[in-house]
Amino acid sequence: MKPLTFQLPDFWQATLAPSRSDLLFALRNIIAGGVALYLAFCFDLEQPQWALTTVFIVGQSTSGMVLAKGAYRLVGTLVGAVASVAMVAVFGQAPLLFLLCMALWLAFCTTGASLLRNHTSYGFVLAGYTAAIIALPATSAPLTVFDQASARCLEIGLGLVCASVASTVLWPRHVERALAAQGRAAWLAGMRAAASELLGTDQRKGLLEALGRLVAVDTQRDHAWFEGPKGRRRSQALRVLSRDLLSLLRAARGVARQRLMLDETARVLPLVEEVAATLQQERHQDLPDLARRLGLALEDPALSQEAHFCLMQLAQVLRLIDQGALTLVDVEQGRVPSGAPGAMSWHRDIEQGLLGGLRSALAFLAVAAFWIFTAWPSGLGAVSICGVVLSLFAAREDPSASSLNFFKGIALSVPVAAVVRFGLLPGFDAFPLLCLGLGVPLFFASLCMSRVKLAATASAFCIFFVNNVGPSNLMTYDFAAFLNKAIATLVGVGIAVVVFRLIQLRPGEHHYRRMFKASLFDLAQLTVRPLEQVESWFGGRMADRLIRLSRYSETLPSERHAHWDNGLLGLDLGDELLELRACLASSQGGLAVARDHYLRGLAAALKQGGPTLASVSVMDGSSVALLKALEQPSRLPEPEREMARAAILQLQFTWQQWCRRGTDLNPGR
Repeated sequence: MKPLTFQLPDFWQATLAPSRSDLLFALRNIIAGGVALYLAFCFDLEQPQWALTTVFIVGQSTSGMVLAKGAYRLVGTLVGAVASVAMVAVFGQAPLLFLLCMALWLAFCTTGASLLRNHTSYGFVLAGYTAAIIALPATSAPLTVFDQASARCLEIGLGLVCASVASTVLWPRHVERALAAQGRAAWLAGMRAAASELLGTDQRKGLLEALGRLVAVDTQRDHAWFEGPKGRRRSQALRVLSRDLLSLLRAARGVARQRLMLDETARVLPLVEEVAATLQQERHQDLPDLARRLGLALEDPALSQEAHFCLMQLAQVLRLIDQGALTLVDVEQGRVPSGAPGAMSWHRDIEQGLLGGLRSALAFLAVAAFWIFTAWPSGLGAVSICGVVLSLFAAREDPSASSLNFFKGIALSVPVAAVVRFGLLPGFDAFPLLCLGLGVPLFFASLCMSRVKLAATASAFCIFFVNNVGPSNLMTYDFAAFLNKAIATLVGVGIAVVVFRLIQLRPGEHHYRRMFKASLFDLAQLTVRPLEQVESWFGGRMADRLIRLSRYSETLPSERHAHWDNGLLGLDLGDELLELRACLASSQGGLAVARDHYLRGLAAALKQGGPTLASVSVMDGSSVALLKALEQPSRLPEPEREMARAAILQLQFTWQQWCRRGTDLNPGR
């Protein structure tokens, strides 16, 4: 009989049994926040709470994340401040036009945040956020907008400096030190996924695990860029590792596709299964012996051409594993391998971004209409906080859940702030006592910020607890004003949550068709883009789409899971096209002419509607012509010649397979 186990809820685990790293993180936030607040008092800034709040907004577990978030927050704050001054200067005397302009600005920032990634996306978020906290309060006194913008920038800048210094000096944790372990985990996941591809079992789970780790590592790589020369070197090495991982998955899927074309697999299947088992069991020391045996098998004259091609691709899998292992050593030792590619590219859905921006504008105008209709004196605070929430969450895939967690944090902060402000602070007469009153709730909230499930609520609690207490050199204790402000905040966030709930941009058939057209466009671009950078460009975009398709298809009935299969076929076609271009990169003369003709024909077929039943044989003629050109004498080495033949046959096979699909996803059909 198994003993009963009892696990505390996340909140009690975070507050009663925190880890050492969680305690140091919370203590660092408290120290940085206390220094920021003290300096804000010394400099007699207008609203010192913004310096303290900023520390908790940018507070992250590693110094690289703090520096990256702080740098882009500063840029976004400056842009938002300039936009605030411009809007108030032009429309300060026309309230309706001002609100419309503010709604359009939030829509623009939301669209930008949804189309971009990582730090640049956060910069757009802050540009909208800052305009909401500067421009809207300034409408009551337009002539002071420049002073308010300058004050907010100084207060936020002070908080950023204190948070950055604390994260660098006090118990620093560096992203770049964890990148080696994350890179190794991603590489091992890639080899497990390659094994699944070789065996043709559980492909979806393995592929998604590898792609998910690839995306996570790429995000951390961006943070490491801010941690000095070694962080930048590891960041560059991780780009190479990501490219090698994509190449490995591409080669493994090529072997699986080639196996489908074999009439007999008795000579090939045992070697494929042995390589797959070696990768699954992580017996990497056996790979050199497998490579030697594979080389002997390739010399067997009794092999059919298709079996020979399959074993050649399997040998390429082993070569790519060796190459990736060397790159992993470079990552762990902080060296930059030669030929580092550009950053990975991601799928951008412009229409979805515009719809998200339009929803932000609508939510903002709904709160503004409520303010105008009720003539509520504190309603401006509801409009302002609604703008903040829209900037923070409207670009996310599930903004209603995120904003609801934010709402919970605000609701929890109100009674705690009331106790501190009206029950404790009137009796405190020194800065240390103020720090004690503020620090205890913030310390426990910081412990919760380290937990993924509690982070959003805890962050909102910290921000609005400080905002509701409003520490300053000249404190006022007007409970009615406090209550009005708290109610306005809850109303503003509540309306934003309701709008997000009512207008949900869930993916439908039109969304899938856009992704399908985007994949066709990328495949056409593969025929002309420079070969040196195209692996990361295409691999990143297709990885992003497959992750999205998997997430979306989980909510669809089984008969509509063809969207995922459609994405895989696009990935297969692109993989073989990359292989063909790599093999024929050095071709000259008639072979180069035939290659260019083939690529132009494929690009034209993709642009003219893509794979349809009517175009099932559109690649047959150009494929035969290119195969004949390969038979002619040329300077192309024999291994590249054979791999090119295999890639042409695979391209033709994959194209026909895609065209014969029964699901109609082509909007041009």
